[in-house]
Amino acid sequence: MNIVFMGTPDFAVEALAKIFESGHNVQAVVSQPDKPSGRGMKLLPTPVKEYALSKNLKVYQPAKIKNNEEFISEIKALKPDVIVVVAYGKLLPQEILDIPKYGCINVHGSLLPKYRGSAPIQWAIINGEEKTGITTMYMSEGMDTGDMILKQEVMIENDDTYGTLYEKLKKVGGKLILETLEKIADGLIPREKQSDDFSIAPMIEKSLGNINWNKSAIEIRNLIRGLNPMPGAYTNLDSQKMKIWAADLVPDIIENDMLPGTVIKADSKEGLFVSTGDGVLRITELQMPNAKKMLATDYLRGNIVEIGSILYQ
Repeated sequence: MNIVFMGTPDFAVEALAKIFESGHNVQAVVSQPDKPSGRGMKLLPTPVKEYALSKNLKVYQPAKIKNNEEFISEIKALKPDVIVVVAYGKLLPQEILDIPKYGCINVHGSLLPKYRGSAPIQWAIINGEEKTGITTMYMSEGMDTGDMILKQEVMIENDDTYGTLYEKLKKVGGKLILETLEKIADGLIPREKQSDDFSIAPMIEKSLGNINWNKSAIEIRNLIRGLNPMPGAYTNLDSQKMKIWAADLVPDIIENDMLPGTVIKADSKEGLFVSTGDGVLRITELQMPNAKKMLATDYLRGNIVEIGSILYQ
């Protein structure tokens, strides 16, 4: 099949690679413009662009696509059978959606209609879901509202973080888009309308990581997992911002009547124990300002945290 691929981050590279390696004709790749990064603010290519150039694929990076007649005309001239979209980063106008013979197909990181939006993986963990998955669907002008094609479930393990779940779903996405394209090529075009029972996964703001210790231990742990490795959950200790990268739930055998956010135990062999609105959380990995991530036990070998200290927003 003749395919135009639209995507930007690393999550999309797996799908592009699978499509390219399977023998489909990737006519062009569309990605977001390069962005400056690092101290030197050097322009860095997007992961999708980097992969595309390594395979000598034509790359477009329009600053905008809506009302961009030159770009739209070039895509129309390619006459693609399908446009595959994976985490491109912008909604597509109807002019683009109408170009391909078989429509625009999206690979989305949730079991739709749950978690429509830009951050489905993070929110599935933050909200304590037991499973998530990948959905392929026909695109419409709305945000992730199109008819569904295929789904594959992925269980969320107790120790999964945003980073580990991202890697699992990335691989599933590459596999599922190939199955979807095979069905379309064979003339088997399944469609399932989404129900009205949907939820939204909005963009993650850094401020979301500011831990509210009045919440339960499990809610706080889910937040920490869902924001690891980016942007990170954090709290404040003695006027210093402490990022928390990993934590465990503590069995109810530990008696605790302290105010939420109170350090109830600081042990260089076990970690930092903090009261919450419901239960106790043991911080196992943290990061202080201008320092590297480290185990809480290592931090406590060189630093004193007084029992009764308060972690606060």
